[in-house]
Amino acid sequence: MARHPLLRLPRLYPSTRLSPSLFTSPSSARYFLPSTQIRSNLFIRKHKHTKIFNMADLKVDLTAPNGKKFTLPTGLFINNEFVKSSSGDKITSINPTNEENICEVEAASVDDVDKAVKAARTALNHESWRDLSGTDKGALMNKLADLVEANKEILATIETWDNGKPYSVALHGDVAEVVGTLRYYAGWADKIFGQTIPSTPLKFAYTLKQPIGVCAQIIPWNYPLAMAAWKLGPALAGGNTVVMKPAEQTPLSILYLATLIKEAGFPPGVINILNGYGREAGHALASHLDIDKVAFTGSTATGKMIMKTASVNMKNITLETGGKSPLLVFADADLEQAAKWAHGGIMGNSGQICTANSRLLVHESVKDKFVGIFTDVIKSTNVVGDPFDEATFQGPQITKAQYDKILGYVETAKSEGATLTCGGVPFKGVSGGKGYFIEPTVFTGVTSSMKIYREEIFGPFVAIASFKTEEEAIAMANDTVYGLGSSIFTQNMEVGHRVASKIHAGMVWINSSNDSDFRIPFGGVKQSGIGRELGEAGLAAYTQEKAIHVNLGNRL
Repeated sequence: MARHPLLRLPRLYPSTRLSPSLFTSPSSARYFLPSTQIRSNLFIRKHKHTKIFNMADLKVDLTAPNGKKFTLPTGLFINNEFVKSSSGDKITSINPTNEENICEVEAASVDDVDKAVKAARTALNHESWRDLSGTDKGALMNKLADLVEANKEILATIETWDNGKPYSVALHGDVAEVVGTLRYYAGWADKIFGQTIPSTPLKFAYTLKQPIGVCAQIIPWNYPLAMAAWKLGPALAGGNTVVMKPAEQTPLSILYLATLIKEAGFPPGVINILNGYGREAGHALASHLDIDKVAFTGSTATGKMIMKTASVNMKNITLETGGKSPLLVFADADLEQAAKWAHGGIMGNSGQICTANSRLLVHESVKDKFVGIFTDVIKSTNVVGDPFDEATFQGPQITKAQYDKILGYVETAKSEGATLTCGGVPFKGVSGGKGYFIEPTVFTGVTSSMKIYREEIFGPFVAIASFKTEEEAIAMANDTVYGLGSSIFTQNMEVGHRVASKIHAGMVWINSSNDSDFRIPFGGVKQSGIGRELGEAGLAAYTQEKAIHVNLGNRL
């Protein structure tokens, strides 16, 4: 995701086009940290908008800052029921806009993970799911999509409150992405089939496409609902069962989604949702011997850990990890369009996008002009503020740890000789100076040896460098361990196609950036991941092919 890429804001912001998306580093980078250290970043404070009732009932009545009222389940969703954690551990959700407590939810233990996996295995082999036709599976998925659409304002409210993204983006971008993705894969559910293969007159050979089995899905905090849909859609269409773990920073919207899963009529155990800390619940999923597949979106460092852990029983894996995506601006480019797309691609979702175009590589002949236009776009459209305010373009960073990390890169860039063109400081004009807000940050005069050129920052922070020739531009774009996304701006389509073919990335946008589409494959190369999500290619990650050989008379 990940949307990473759901920056599809053409319909939201006429002056700039975007599109929403994954989840990449901060949460996952702490995947194997002690739970006490993780909890220290999730401190508790009473929220003035929150009224908490009896947690023994595993639900809480909440009133969000925008006035929306709803009842949120707080338990672990196993076998279509919300249950308590066996350990009694809790996760506290913090509003990044004002640093105040929203509510607590149950945190899964190793024993809880085992219960959920057993429920998923039972459901996989039970006739209520195993023998359900693809058409009927698709009907259930369409029903879930209908329920998401009917509850879109509540889901968007929770996403904004828990995550900090603008409400308009959560509603028209993320939740719309969930509906579209579920419906897209619902259409595929009865169109997954094998083939007959001609061989000899004495053999009839055919293939079957079958589910991989019980799938663990670990999703990020930057696009919780959208990333859930990216993973649930193909898994369910392929007939698999799921145990999903949301990020501990954003545990709420997925719990509300769980109520809709039950309402849609999915058999018990087909979809199980466990909030929990990565060190315990995440590790338990990756290492569980009865899990057949792990799908993960997050940092490269955590992806490597999961890959190693999952090898215990050679699980099938799909990884969508880090990125340091380049955006190339050639001399003949439409500079105004390039600046608008570049702005959306790095400042959208507060820069918390795995495919964010965090390196702008601009031809030396137009660099100064481009930088001027780019900074003007930021000044005119990049309103930092309360995510429930309709005028807001950029909300807070997800956590204090991420906020501090980004500001640390500002000091590093200065010490290495980069020029701070704008931003680079906290924004204090919201919530009485509270919240994890950072002004959009632009550095120029950046060289390839600098940390801000090479490392994923995951915030509203961009590094601008220049190139002289097409060959140099390609070499600079490929000078990274990552290979997720990239963008090219030129009015010469020969140059566009030629450069696109030479860039080492899973995705290349020509004259746009980050306008992903659930019908088109999404994923990276090098240390940006393994496998693809979305489109028909996404189904391949959740099906396996079996060959059947029938002897028609070949006797020994």
